[in-house]
Amino acid sequence: MIVQAKESLQLQLVSIVVATYNGERFLREQLDSIVNQTYPNLEIVIVDDASNDGTIAILERYAASYPNICVYKAEKNLGYIKNFQKGLLLCKGDYIALSDQDDIWLPEKISILMKEKGEHAMVYCNSELIGADGESLGIKLTDLKNLLDFWTPLNYVVGGTASGHAMLVKREVIEQSLPLPVIVTHDYWIGFVSTLFSPIKFVDEVLVLYRQHGGNVIGVNSGGTKATRKKKITKESRNEIIRERMKMMYEKCPDSLPEIKKVFYSLHKSYQNFSLRHNFTRMIIFFRYRKEITAYKKRKELRRWLFCMKMFFKIE
Repeated sequence: MIVQAKESLQLQLVSIVVATYNGERFLREQLDSIVNQTYPNLEIVIVDDASNDGTIAILERYAASYPNICVYKAEKNLGYIKNFQKGLLLCKGDYIALSDQDDIWLPEKISILMKEKGEHAMVYCNSELIGADGESLGIKLTDLKNLLDFWTPLNYVVGGTASGHAMLVKREVIEQSLPLPVIVTHDYWIGFVSTLFSPIKFVDEVLVLYRQHGGNVIGVNSGGTKATRKKKITKESRNEIIRERMKMMYEKCPDSLPEIKKVFYSLHKSYQNFSLRHNFTRMIIFFRYRKEITAYKKRKELRRWLFCMKMFFKIE
């Protein structure tokens, strides 16, 4: 037993960031699944975004029972991205995992991801969808999305499918991801930054029960469509957000990746307007790097070609 205790102390610290907001309905199940993780060296950082239901009372009870739980309460609502950022800034771990308030983690999640991480900056797992009452929907995320080892930042030109609830990320990646931009989801940005360090590793094992219900901030339905609560915006406003996203990615890409940075620069320039020259440039880049750019899409080759052709007329 003494030897096991010494081995546990040598394990790298993993920080789990739990972002909460009016989550009393499902919160206990998620917290139980986190405190019962088999990985022994955990700190659990919970940041509440000014809840006005029974969430705080639940958090305080868990914090009183588990010494590795720290609860931080916002005085005003920050929004889920900035609330996650607050939690990330408070972490001390060598590796960081992100947690929503309404899922259920399988007991071996952190242990398996730590075992599989190798030298990768990020590792992530498969998930199974469950309903509001915890019943299995018989669907894995791999049935809906193309989950794989992402090997280049170009995999994130228009999308990525590594979900935040499934991630385990090196602390250095998180440090380079901050401050989190608010025009993209936090997991999209962290995934992109991870590819600047190393390929992302996918572990094809269900380690999260991913709950779908009417209150999801981000979720998927049975058809695989992202269900986000977004305000309707005009086409031009949408295009401005897309242009800003591409600019951020180009600026973030380091000079140590000259070919990839050149691609992002060309895309950034071609996104500025819909001139004939820019339209051709954009479409040609998408065709040339279609394997990388469309890797996240669960589509056959013909549909990937059609997607690239559309880039002559639009930005994505």
